[in-house]
Amino acid sequence: MHYGVMVPGLFVQILILLAVAVLVVALFRRFNLPTILGYLSVGVLVGQLHIAGFDAGDDTRALAEFGVVFLMFSIGLEFSLARMLRMRGVVFGLGAAQVLISTVAGAGLAWALGMSPAGAFAVGGLLAMSSTAIVSKQLADQFELATRHGRLAMGVVLFQDLAVIPFLIVIPALAGGIEGAVAQSLLMALIKGILVTAALLAAGHWLLRPLFRAIAAGQSPELFMLAVLLVILTAAWSTQQAGLSLALGAFLAGMMLSESEFRHQVEADIRPFQDVLLGLFFITVGMRLDLAALPALWHWVVLLLGALVVFKALLVLLLARLSGAQQGVALRAGLVLAQGGEFGFVLLSLALDHKLIGGQAGQIVLAAVLLSMALAPLLIRYNGWIAKRVFALSYGNSLTQMQEEVSVTRGGMENHIIICGYGRVGQNIGRFLEQEGFDFIALDLDPLRVREAREAGDPVSYGDSARRAILEAAGLDKARALIISFNDLAASLKILAQVRRLRPELPVLVRTRDDAELERLQAAGATEVVPETLEASLMLSSHLLLILGVPMSKVFRRIREAHNDRYRLLRGFFPGEERAGAQAEAAREQLHTVTLSERDHAVERTLRELQLEQFGVMVTAVRRRGIRGVAPSLDMRLQEGDVLVLYGAPRALERAEIALMRG
Repeated sequence: MHYGVMVPGLFVQILILLAVAVLVVALFRRFNLPTILGYLSVGVLVGQLHIAGFDAGDDTRALAEFGVVFLMFSIGLEFSLARMLRMRGVVFGLGAAQVLISTVAGAGLAWALGMSPAGAFAVGGLLAMSSTAIVSKQLADQFELATRHGRLAMGVVLFQDLAVIPFLIVIPALAGGIEGAVAQSLLMALIKGILVTAALLAAGHWLLRPLFRAIAAGQSPELFMLAVLLVILTAAWSTQQAGLSLALGAFLAGMMLSESEFRHQVEADIRPFQDVLLGLFFITVGMRLDLAALPALWHWVVLLLGALVVFKALLVLLLARLSGAQQGVALRAGLVLAQGGEFGFVLLSLALDHKLIGGQAGQIVLAAVLLSMALAPLLIRYNGWIAKRVFALSYGNSLTQMQEEVSVTRGGMENHIIICGYGRVGQNIGRFLEQEGFDFIALDLDPLRVREAREAGDPVSYGDSARRAILEAAGLDKARALIISFNDLAASLKILAQVRRLRPELPVLVRTRDDAELERLQAAGATEVVPETLEASLMLSSHLLLILGVPMSKVFRRIREAHNDRYRLLRGFFPGEERAGAQAEAAREQLHTVTLSERDHAVERTLRELQLEQFGVMVTAVRRRGIRGVAPSLDMRLQEGDVLVLYGAPRALERAEIALMRG
C-alpha cells in the first residue's frame, strides 16, 4: 500500500474540512443560528469553491447516508403511540392536511412547468416538509414550545416526520418503474413495505427485548453499543435488500426499541454518531449547490422561495383557523412552519440520485429550500411581532377571553395566594398551601399542564402573569401574597413592576437560580428571593406559611416531615411540554391525568382488575363529578368521566394510558 502517496493528500482534505466546519459552525452558534445552516454553508465553501480540491464523491455521499440512517432511527426512537393519541387532532388533522395539500400543490406546479410526474411528486413532497430541528430548537429557546401556536407547529412537524416514510418507499419505486408500469412498481413497493415492516416489528417484539436484557446483564457499555449499531444497520440493510431505502429500516429499528426499557440509554449512545454523520450529510448537500449556475437561475429561485414561504404560511393559517384556532395564533403557527426542512434535503438527494430531478430544476429547488431555512430564524423570532400587527384585534379578544377564564377559576376567592407558574415548584407550593387550608390560584402558559392539572382539580388557569389584566382577574387587589415560581429574570421583573404599581405592600416571593440576580430582584420589589428546585420549594413554602401566620413550630415540622420522607410529597408533578426531549429527566417519575370516555376499556372495571402496577404506575387519586378522592381503593369501579391521576415514569405512563383506553 502506498501510504506515503495517498495519506498526505487525504489528510489535507480532512483537516481542511474539519477546520472549515469548526470555524463556520462556531460562528453560527455564536450568533445563535441553526447549526444545520452552518453545515450547509461548509458544504458550499468546501465543495463549490473547490477548497483543497475536495469533492462530494460516491464514498463521501455513502458515508453521509449513515447520517440519515441515524436521524431516522432517532425519530423512530421518539415515536410514542400515547402521545400520538393525545395529539391526534393536530397531528392527523392539521398535519395531514398540510402535507397532503402542500404535496399536491407543489407537484401540480412542477408538472405544469414541464417536470415529469414522478419528479413533480418528489418536488411536492420535499416542499411540504418543514425543519423539525430549527422549529423545535428556536421555539424552545424562545419559551414558545408550550404556547398555542407552538403546540400547533410541533403537531404538524410530528406528522411531517412520519410522512417521510411513505415518500422513502414511493420515490425509489417511481424511479424503478418503466413506462406504463409505474402503478405496478408502486403496488410492489407498497406490498414489500408492508411485509418488511411486519417482519421487522415482529422480530423486534420477540427477539430484541430478550437480546438487550441479556446484553445489559453483562454490564458492558461497549457490547451494548455494538448491539445497538448491529440492530440499526441490520434493519437498514434488510429494507435496502427488499428494494426500499436504508432510512425506512432505521426508522423501524427505532420503533422497535422505543417500547423497551433501554430506549433512553440507546438514544444517549447513538447521539454522537447521529450528530457527526448528519453534519456530514448536510455538508454533502451543500456541495451539490452549483454557485456558477445560480446567476442565470436567480429569478426562478426567488419566485420559488416566495411561493414556498407565502403558500405554507397562508395554508397553515387557513387550516389552523378551520380547526378553531384564533387568527393571531394561526398566523404565528404558519410563520413558524414557512420553510423547507432537513427531510426535504433527504428526499431531494434521493430524487437526484434516482434521476427524477435533474440539472437546473434541482439547483432551483435546492437553493430555494436552503434560503427558506436561512430565513426561518427571523420569521420564527418575530412571529409574535408580525401577528400582533396583522391581527391586533384578535390578540385583544384573546386577552379578554383569557381574562374571563382566570376570573372564573378564581371565583370568589379573597385573602388567597397567586402562584405565577405552575411547574414543579409551583405545584409543590400549592400542595403545602392546600394542606394548611389556604386558597390559591395558579397562572401558567403551558396548555398541556393547565389542562391536566385542572382535570385533577387544581385551581390553575391559562394566563400570562406579566399582564396587568390577568393579575387583576386573578384578584391581585384582594390577594394575601404572590409567588413567582419559575426561573425567568425578564418575566419576573415584569411581574414585579406590575405588582408594585398596583399593590406596593403585597408580599412577593421570587424563585431564582442563584444569588447573582438577588439584588436586582430585591430592588424591583421582591420581598424574598429564594434559590432553586426542591429546596426552593421548601424555602418558599416556609416563608409563605410564616407570612400567613402559621406557627413557626408547625412550619418547621412540615419541612422536617418533607426531609424525613425523602421529598416523597414533592416528587410527583405535571411536567408539561417544556420537558419534552430532556434525556436527563426522561426516567424521573411524574404525574399524569387520564380522563375515561364511554368506550374506554377501563370503564366498569376495578383498579384491581386493571393491574396498572404491572407497568410501574400507581393511581394516586380519582376525581369523579368534581370530587377528588386520594389513594382510592383497588376495588373502586371506574366510570365514564372519571379522571385518574397516575404516578410513574414517562414510558410507563404511556403504556398504562394505552391499557386504560384499549386493554
